[in-house]
Formats: sequence, C-alpha cells, structure tokens
Amino acid sequence: MDSTKSDAKKATGNMPLFYTNPAPLDAKAHANLSLVDQFGFDFTRGVNAVPVNLIEMPQICHFYPIAFSPDGQATPVAILGLRDNENLFLNDDGVWEGNTYIPAYIRRYPFIFSELPESDQLTLCVDMNENVVTEGAKQRFFNEEGQPTELAQNALEFCKSYHAAAQQTLEFSAAIAKADILTEREAQLNVAGNRRINFSGFQIIDEEKFSKLDEKTFLEWRAKGYLPYIYAHLFSGAQWQRLTHMLNQRIEAEAA
Repeated sequence: MDSTKSDAKKATGNMPLFYTNPAPLDAKAHANLSLVDQFGFDFTRGVNAVPVNLIEMPQICHFYPIAFSPDGQATPVAILGLRDNENLFLNDDGVWEGNTYIPAYIRRYPFIFSELPESDQLTLCVDMNENVVTEGAKQRFFNEEGQPTELAQNALEFCKSYHAAAQQTLEFSAAIAKADILTEREAQLNVAGNRRINFSGFQIIDEEKFSKLDEKTFLEWRAKGYLPYIYAHLFSGAQWQRLTHMLNQRIEAEAA
C-alpha cells in the first residue's frame, strides 16, 4: 500500500508554488530580457496539487477533484495526481492533457504581482529563473523604445484579473474555515497490480455539517454567491475516479 500526500500545504507556503526568485520587471534593467522560447508546462511536473480561484471552480470540477488545504487557510486546490511529485495531466513531452481546463495559477506563471513595501501598489514581477527567462530571445518583455510588449501587457492584465479573483477566494476560504464545515479526508484508491494508494493531506466539505449550517450563515452565503462554488466542490468528487483511471494508464505504460 502506498501513502501519498497532496501538495496543498506546499502550495500555500511563504514562497508561492513554482516561484524561486520573483523580481519586478524593469524597463532599464531588463531591456533585453525575454521569456524562453517554447515555454511550456514542465514546471508543473513535480506537483500533485495547485491553488485555484473561486470563480474557476465550476470549470475545475469537470476535470479535477477540488480539495482544501489543511493548514487552517482552507485554500481550494485542484488535485493533479495521486502519487508524490507527479502531475498526471502532463505527458513526457510537457504537453497538457487535451481538452482539459488548465488552472489559472498555472497559466499565470512565470508572472506574479508583488506588493511594494509600505505601499498598496502592485508591481508586475517575473520569476528570474534560468529555465524561464533569457537574454535576447523572441518573446521580449520590452521593445526597443523601452515600452512593455504585448506579452508583458497581457501578463499585467491577467495578473490584475487573477489578483481580484484571489481576493474573493480569500474571503470565501475564511468563511468556510470559520463555519467549521471542513473535515480531514483520506482517499483509498485501488490501482493496477492489486495495489492500493492512500491519498491524504487535504480537507473537503462535510456534507452533513453543511446541511446543518445555521440559516443566517446559509442566507449570507447565498447572498454572496458562495453556494454554486460549494456545489462545484462537492460535484468534483466524481473526478477521483478519473484520476484513478489516468494513474492506471500511466502504471501500465511504465510496465510496458
């Protein structure tokens, strides 16, 4: 029997998941800096869970199980794999599973917003990682006049939208954590070779506790529009079976 934990805690640590050295983009210092050519999703290969935002949960639930981090923050996460350091949705060539929604957290990388010290101003940063940025390639961040390129402008707009959605998600997470409707859960899954995997390290909404939620809180959540996202989480439980099927396919390929 194999025991696996989700990366839900790692996804909410001091340094954001995937990022190693985010720094503000600067037109002078980074005049010739570019995103590496053929930048793909290889950076996700070693993780089995990523944070998701509230507004994308209705899409996420059709492809991934949605769980919550067990650290008291109740961060919603999409489960990508059932074994340690494995993303089942990424193939050997770094291509994502076809016809599958890709979480916004992944699509945002390598860009991220950073708050300046003693200021409410948000600054667009990029992860200064040699696997991510390079000098003089095609996908530059600034043009010859020192103005942001379309790549940088699109990244800025995406990060703005992501930041707004993340703030909504923080409020939602705080509400369900305060309501005490989450419960630790361990998924026991049978896989090829008569093996069983215990997947733990995550929380889900306890349906019985949710059904007994006091009327005042329920009506507040309905007014805030939280209910569809809670139901999306509950419906996403059907995707554990999909992950098991994908893992069985990978185990069979490894044995071939």
